[in-house]
Amino acid sequence: MTTMSYIQAITSALDNVLAEDDRTLIFGEDVGKNGGVFRATEGLQEKYGEDRVFDTPLAESGILGLSVGLSATGWRPIPEIQFSPFTFESTDSIAGQLSRNRFRTAGDVTQPVTIRTPYGGGTHTAELHSDSIEHLFTGVPGLRVVTPSNAYDAKGLLVSAIENNDPVLFLEHLRLYRSEKGDVPEDIYRVPLDTAAVVREGTDITLVTYGAMVRESVAAAEKLAADGISAEVIDLRSLSPIDTDTIFASVDKTSRLVVVQEAQNIAGVAAHVVSEVAENRILSLEAPIGRVSAPDSVYPFAVDEHAWLPDATTIEAKAREILSY
Repeated sequence: MTTMSYIQAITSALDNVLAEDDRTLIFGEDVGKNGGVFRATEGLQEKYGEDRVFDTPLAESGILGLSVGLSATGWRPIPEIQFSPFTFESTDSIAGQLSRNRFRTAGDVTQPVTIRTPYGGGTHTAELHSDSIEHLFTGVPGLRVVTPSNAYDAKGLLVSAIENNDPVLFLEHLRLYRSEKGDVPEDIYRVPLDTAAVVREGTDITLVTYGAMVRESVAAAEKLAADGISAEVIDLRSLSPIDTDTIFASVDKTSRLVVVQEAQNIAGVAAHVVSEVAENRILSLEAPIGRVSAPDSVYPFAVDEHAWLPDATTIEAKAREILSY
């Protein structure tokens, strides 16, 4: 066990799977000698060679097209897309091919592709670098969408994703890369893909969230605790499929719910969680469900992003509103 940052845990996971499985391949823009734009693959080409870790042209459609063919012929590709909105260039491969081919072939062909890509705001990046577009992919049947909120889960979930026979969109939050640290085993281990985690237990209200908003929700829960309010915080970890059993058990206990996402309010994971609880646990609720999200606007320029993004203060305010209903 050693202390690792979120991105170091990602690198450790990649190192472990490359060592264990000769069928794993890493490729993308500048992932070889340079180790990727965020250095997530640093040192891996030198260790495993250019046949296992290699650069591609600046062409996301080509990166994912290559992944379709390789995975159908026995390889386990781990392509990197430098920023999640760049997946727009490869959506046909993801939603039209990777996610459907196992169904099309009645399971004869699997597509074990793990698409690693950073997302999320708070780091003053350029336009089309910080957007949270996970909701565009959580509605694609056959595609798993996973996003860890801490270093331990980052490694364990990535290993599980790579070993899974379904295509996985593995989202890594930019703001967590070097700000989130924790104790992580150096050896390989796995965290189940389809289970949410109760990161803070409570009895008065449930906060359901994911990604960087887990840390903000825990901070909000600590502020509430100062006034004797016990908030339970659930980290979804898997956005598709969602572990509704963990959410339902918490709502049955607390009777109040706030769902938090960094993405805009108009659509997304939070809306799906709200509908699941409304359909299946309406009689457990003692107040309307609260929702915290970014405004329904284009992601702002860097100078304004901190005013635009949800934070612990907005989460705390919404929780108090629901508690006072």
